[in-house]
Parts: sequence; C-alpha cells; structure tokens
Amino acid sequence: MKADDPNGGAADTQPDFAIEARWVVPVEPDGVVLDDHAVLVRAGRIAGLAPIDAARARHPAAPRVALPHHVLLPGLVNAHTHAAMSLMRGLADDKSLMVWLRDHIWPIESRHTSQDMVYDGTLLAAAEMLRGGTTCANDMYFFPEAAGRAFLAAGMRAALGLIAVEFPTPYAADPDDYLAKGLALRDALREEPRLSFCFAPHAPYTVSDRTFGRIGTMAEELDLPIHVHLHETDDEIRESIDRHGVRPIERLRALGLLSPRLIAVHAVHLTENEIEALGVHGCSVAHCASSNLKLASGFAPTPALLGAGVNLALGTDGAASNNRLDILQEARTAALLAKAVAGDPQTMPAHTALRCATLAGARALGLEAVIGSIEPGKWADLCAISLDAIETRPCFDPVSHVVYAAGREHVTHVWVAGEAVLAERALARLDPRDLEKLSLLWQNRFRE
Repeated sequence: MKADDPNGGAADTQPDFAIEARWVVPVEPDGVVLDDHAVLVRAGRIAGLAPIDAARARHPAAPRVALPHHVLLPGLVNAHTHAAMSLMRGLADDKSLMVWLRDHIWPIESRHTSQDMVYDGTLLAAAEMLRGGTTCANDMYFFPEAAGRAFLAAGMRAALGLIAVEFPTPYAADPDDYLAKGLALRDALREEPRLSFCFAPHAPYTVSDRTFGRIGTMAEELDLPIHVHLHETDDEIRESIDRHGVRPIERLRALGLLSPRLIAVHAVHLTENEIEALGVHGCSVAHCASSNLKLASGFAPTPALLGAGVNLALGTDGAASNNRLDILQEARTAALLAKAVAGDPQTMPAHTALRCATLAGARALGLEAVIGSIEPGKWADLCAISLDAIETRPCFDPVSHVVYAAGREHVTHVWVAGEAVLAERALARLDPRDLEKLSLLWQNRFRE
C-alpha cells in the first residue's frame, strides 16, 4: 500500500476516510506535534498523514471526520490489568496487599470465578477503557478465553495472559493444566487480528522454579512476552530470600527469564544493580502508579529506570486495587511522582509520559511494529481528546494538556483498526444499560 508522506506528499490510493484534527501527536518521531493535519485511513490501517488542505486537495471525495478542537493520539495501551476484576471495584478498599488478597479477593474468586463472571467483568472493563481512550490492554486473569471473547465483542485490542500459578482454582487444577489450557487458547485464537498473547506467571511467590523454567523455554519457542508481578512489596522480597536464598529478580535471572520478553509489573523495590540488570537485559516495566499508592506498596524508581534504558510502560492494575481503569490518569500520576522521586521537575516531561502510555506499552507487548504511534502501515488505533472545555483553555501545548489537564471525560472518539468504537462519547458496540444490569447482577451475587 502506498502511503501519504508525513511531510505532506500524498499517494494515489483513495483512503476510506480522513480524520482531520487541530493537532496530531504521532509519538514517533518523539516530541513532534503536527498542526491542522489529517490522518488517512484505509483498510483499517494508517495510510498516511498530511496537512488538511493537502489531503483534501488530493482526496476530495474521501469522507472526513472533523475534529477542529481536538488532539489526535495513538490509542493508549494499558500494559497491566485484571479486567474481570472491574466487578470487584470497591469491594475491599484500604487494605495491605496480602490482607487484601488472602482475606478478601482470593475467597471471592474461589467462590465466583467462572466463564460468565470473566466475560461480564471484562466487558464492563473494556467499555470503561474505551471511553478513556485505551485501545489495547494487557490482561492477566483466569478464563482468558472468556476475556478474549469480551474484548472482541467490545471491539478492543488485547493481549491475553496465559496465566499460571501452583494452586488449583476454578479455571485449572495445577501448573501443567494452566499452561495446557493457555496454549490451546492461543492455538484457537491466534488468527484474531485484535488479539495477541503473553505468558502470565502470576508472581514469584505463587510460581515454582519448574513452572518458570517451562515458561521461559516456551516463550522463546513461541516468541511471546512474559508478564509477571515482580518486586511489588518488601514482603515479597523477604519471602523470596527466606525460601530461595535470593531476591526475586536474581531468581528469575538465574532461570534465564531476564530478557526483552519480560514485563515486570510494579517493580517498586529495586536496588541499583537490579535496575541496571533490567536495563541491560532490555526488560520492560509496567508501572502501576495509582495501585502502588493505594496499596501503599511504595514509589517505583521510575527516573532511574528510564535512565537505565528500561522500557517503561503504564498499567492500571485491576479496578479492585485502583478503582479506575484510566491510563490518562496513570500518565499524570506517573509524571508527577517521577518528579517528586527525582527531586527534579524536568523528570518525565509530558512527551515522555505520553510515550510511556502508548508506544512503550506496545513495545512491551511485542506490538510496536503495528500499534503505539501514528505511522503509515500501522493499525489505525487512535483516540481523540477535545481541548475545547473551560478546564483545557487556553492551550499553549496540547501534549501538556493531555498529561496534566485533560481527563478521560474529554475523550470523544476512539478507533480500533479503523473502526469507530467510540463516537461523540457513545460506545458503538455496547449498550451502557446492559452493562449496568450486569454489574448489579454480580454485585448482588458477591453480597450473597
């Protein structure tokens, strides 16, 4: 496919439609803001970028979506979530991590987790994320096949975690069963263009060396990322030293799991040597700033991680430990925390935070060649944010406003693979009334 030149040239191929925006922020190249530009879309992919006047002159018959007060961005990427846990939002707030898990979340999951619960909870989560400009989520939960069906029903892109733990759950009996079911799911859905896959061993304290070793081997064979909670709390590290004689990152290094495939979720409690190791091995970190704050896990050393060359992506965690699946909020919180941790207001500027929320997430998932930036040939996964409200005026710098001033309530349009899944704040595939009924149904079941 020929594509319009980003500098203003145009191809002969007629686009399916053009999105005309006051500002376009492609993310790649870094730091660029294009004034009064059009993004041309054909067959679900970005066919090119050009000044609005040039695009109209070359393609006068192309349908146009006019966004005269908007900034157009790549779709946001949620690098870590447990989507189905949206049904547990507010269920057990203000607890420490292990009390929250052992006394509240795990008992509820053991009684209620099912295909239906995961499908309904993921559908609710997908609707929330799409309304906030998130077009792709990296999900870790039980019954990933049900989650995949829900993401597809909503029109959203997702990386499905092939979860593994050592203990039985309603989903699987043992680690071999978890992995067998996960691999069968990948084989069944691998041709779905909006779905990809990650191995998802839950955490070092729930996964054995044998299971980690098997996952490391299979990840290399199948070219899949490995998505794992890592160094989230001091307790996790103390337990690892007591049981294994080393800190969790050293344990994974010895097992051969430190590599560009690794997505270390949270990564709060790190030594200088561990930060260096993550950078040297090309690892990614899914930084979940709000969840870390709410669970009092601590402040991730994001300035040092960025300085070491670690690929820093952003995640929400689940709605049960964050209460909202809002990557725009995560970008703002991450940027502000980074400045406070570093004692330097120049740390993690707005363009860096936006890159963490888009292209860095895509890179962590192995999807940077197809999503994460507005470049010809990539899928047209896009979101538009209106900067026409009182609270976003005046606008000297649209990227600054995206990170520091705007919120998910300002997201007006979202496209996934060129499909308008949100238009003028209305979901195209999902009815909010149906979602309300589902949420009330599960609320009543959990209460019982």
